[in-house]
Amino acid sequence: MLSVPMAVLALLGLPAMLACAYLLVLTLLSGALPTQPPSARRLRFDVVVPAHDEAAVIERVLASLARLDWPADRFRILVVADNCTDDTASRAAAQGAVVLERCDGERRGKGFALEHAFGHCLAQAWADALVVIDADTAVSPNLLEAFACRIEHGAQAVQAHYGVLNAMESWRTRLITIAHGAFHEVRSRARERLGLSCGLRGNGWCATAATLRRVPFGCFSLTEDLEYGIRLGMAGVRVHYADEAHADAEMTSSAAVASGQRKRWEQGRFALVRRYTGPLLSKAWRDRDRLCLDLALDLMVPPLSYLLLHLGAWTGAALAMAAFWPSTRPLLGWALIADSALVAHVLRGWQLSGVGLQGLADLLRVPGFLYWKLRLLGEERLQQWQPTSRKRA
Repeated sequence: MLSVPMAVLALLGLPAMLACAYLLVLTLLSGALPTQPPSARRLRFDVVVPAHDEAAVIERVLASLARLDWPADRFRILVVADNCTDDTASRAAAQGAVVLERCDGERRGKGFALEHAFGHCLAQAWADALVVIDADTAVSPNLLEAFACRIEHGAQAVQAHYGVLNAMESWRTRLITIAHGAFHEVRSRARERLGLSCGLRGNGWCATAATLRRVPFGCFSLTEDLEYGIRLGMAGVRVHYADEAHADAEMTSSAAVASGQRKRWEQGRFALVRRYTGPLLSKAWRDRDRLCLDLALDLMVPPLSYLLLHLGAWTGAALAMAAFWPSTRPLLGWALIADSALVAHVLRGWQLSGVGLQGLADLLRVPGFLYWKLRLLGEERLQQWQPTSRKRA
């Protein structure tokens, strides 16, 4: 009589168990990467900063970019003032940036701003590679060096570490920093070690001009960065990971702002899961393409919060069954193994995040965070891109 409910419970838990096994492999391969040889410092870069009403932060990012350790005559800074209603454009121009003003009430969002900038840069044919930096970001001085040394050795696209600028501001930003440590650093280190694509994270990425001509950008979804990384993978382009350089963005401490950002990212990601999982798996099977296989696996792994919810429900059900029917205890054992794998992944992210014991204590807030995520599921879906609100400096 127990065989049917056990089989059902095992099938319900199988996706979570496989996801945790995949994350455990990446966790075990997340050691420090080898040091790269220095570049010849000859490449020319266009650094593109998409900005919509970013007057509060535009001067900070431009000051950070001005400190890049790269020959001044071999990089340009371009700010796309996209449908701005404030003085973003004038502030950027005063800092010496090339300003591209764009006004289009219909085609709104970061993807359209990037397409506009890429078209301008490629038409001028001055830069060897184009870099994307968000307006709320500060970058490490070695950013262009990290990109250049990889491009000189054959890389066509590179992603720097995407960190958090204000990590210690609140418990929320510390948890985000831990999540970035797991999602960006742990997984990207492992993929770099395996020769896979780390994908694009929206901030701190670079692609050669030749690559952007061969694989036109053309991504306007809620997660345009993730989509373009997938399209690059399907075209055979691996995104390399440069963890010695970083682009750190300011994260919000406001629950209201965070909810909008989270809905945008997750809805955009789920849309890409529906659109690209099948084609990626098909190409992986047809061409024996492990790069596309990993990109598909990455899409199929749900956000950590949903994986935690799934595992919690599965473990609870297995525990209840084991309490009444001891013969079902092996199922509980598998659930606990999956739980342990996920905990190891999160703790490795915490270890790399640099938020210390305070961040470790903040992990106790995860149940409340999961409750907040459940509430978001019942709220209205975003229909289009929405900008992040800023406080004026």
